[in-house]
Amino acid sequence: MDRQQILDLYEWEDGLCFRCPSKGEVPTAHITTIRPPAGGLQDVRACRECIPDIEAEREKTALRRGEPYEPGGLADSEEDE
Repeated sequence: MDRQQILDLYEWEDGLCFRCPSKGEVPTAHITTIRPPAGGLQDVRACRECIPDIEAEREKTALRRGEPYEPGGLADSEEDE
């Protein structure tokens, strides 16, 4: 799958990327939701530049574990749990 095909798997809305927040509000995709120690819920989002890098890391991890890899669905992955 090429970069654009991977990006097309996600829904985008303006937000702050957790990897590069200094960019300000840019199109981002939901990655996961965390529970900070202070309470409540916090959505973690990533931008169009970071999603392909995160997907590449997921693919390497899956190959190393001998597990199948399918791009998309970062918010559904169990790797962060």
